[in-house]
Formats: sequence, C-alpha cells, structure tokens
Amino acid sequence: MELTAPSSRKKVVVLDYGFGNVRSAERALAHVGADVEITRDFDRAMNAEGLLVPGVGAFAACMRGLKEARGDWIVGRRLAGGRPVMGICVGMQVLFGRGIEHGVETEGLDEWPGTVGPLKADIVPHMGWNTVEAPEGSHLFAGLPADARYYFVHSYAVHDWELEIGNPHLAAPKVTWATHGEPFVAAVENGPLWATQFHPEKSGDAGAQLLTNWIETL
Repeated sequence: MELTAPSSRKKVVVLDYGFGNVRSAERALAHVGADVEITRDFDRAMNAEGLLVPGVGAFAACMRGLKEARGDWIVGRRLAGGRPVMGICVGMQVLFGRGIEHGVETEGLDEWPGTVGPLKADIVPHMGWNTVEAPEGSHLFAGLPADARYYFVHSYAVHDWELEIGNPHLAAPKVTWATHGEPFVAAVENGPLWATQFHPEKSGDAGAQLLTNWIETL
C-alpha cells in the first residue's frame, strides 16, 4: 500500500455568515496554496489554522449576521488562544469598538478601540486602486513594493488609531494607512489578529503576495 505524505497546506476557514465575498476569498486563498473551507460550523472554524472573516455591506447588518452565526464567539475565543484571524473590508471594521452609519451607532467586536465613520472625501465611495503607507517591519506587506496598489470599495473607515500599548514586553501593533480625502486605517497587524480595509482577493499579484504572507504565519 502506497503511503501519502501529509499535506503541508494550511487549513483556512472562510467564515460564512452571509456578508462577504466568500467565493472570491476561497479562490484567492486556494490560489496561494491554502486548503480552504467555507463554513459557519463552530468547531471547524475554531480548529482551522487560520480564520478569514470577510465583510460586505453595512456595519450593523454584518454584526447581526456575525452574532447569528456565533462569529463573535469564534473570533473572541480564537484570539484568546492566540489563533490567527484575518478580517477583510467590513470584516475589518467590525473588529473595532463601534460603527456609526447614518447617525446610528452599532457596537462592534471591540477587539480594538475606535470608531468606524463616514469617509470625508469629494468622491464616495472610495472605489478603485490605491497605494498604502505600510510601517517598517510589516510582515503583511513583506516583499511588496511601496508603490503597490490595492483594491478598495468602501464609504466608511477608521480615522484614528486609539490602541495604546503600555506594556514594553508586548509588540506594538503595526498600522498601515491610506488616503482618500483624508487618512484612514488601511490595515493592522496585531499579534494573531490581522486585517485589511481593502480586498486582497481582488488586488491581483499584490493581494496574492499579501495572502501568502499571512498563510506563512499560520
């Protein structure tokens, strides 16, 4: 009987809670070598090496969908155990303390303090390709040129980074910025929790390299 060597492909779950481009994310992750499953199953999401939380639409609707799928518990428990989670677009926004849309405030997952609010720009939504300003030592943007462009589609963003690290033994989060009318948070690397406001799955070769960088940390 011929034995098959164990696969070295990382198991990644794309959380299916009704608000995200799950098929696009699945294809992009598979393209860069991950073993991908789309599911809302609690145990599968908990046990995967990486969890990707997509998000499209309104902050409040995404939060309702997450809670109905127990996504708030899944994200919280994974992070408590140091297990990697990555959020994309509104999947990043819900990681903050609150979102304000049309004057309505909705509580987020509060993994990071901060408020998601409307972009103040001449043209909204911010739709299309844009560069970012990644911090020195970023793992997420490793191997990518400073002029690489990423695909954004959003009308809301986080404009101020509020998390302060008072413990000198903890690594400070790495925050990446972009500008559309005003500066906003484009990506964050914070221990096991990474996130991007843009869509790496729609960002061509640059997005593929970024997803590869994440998978290599799993």
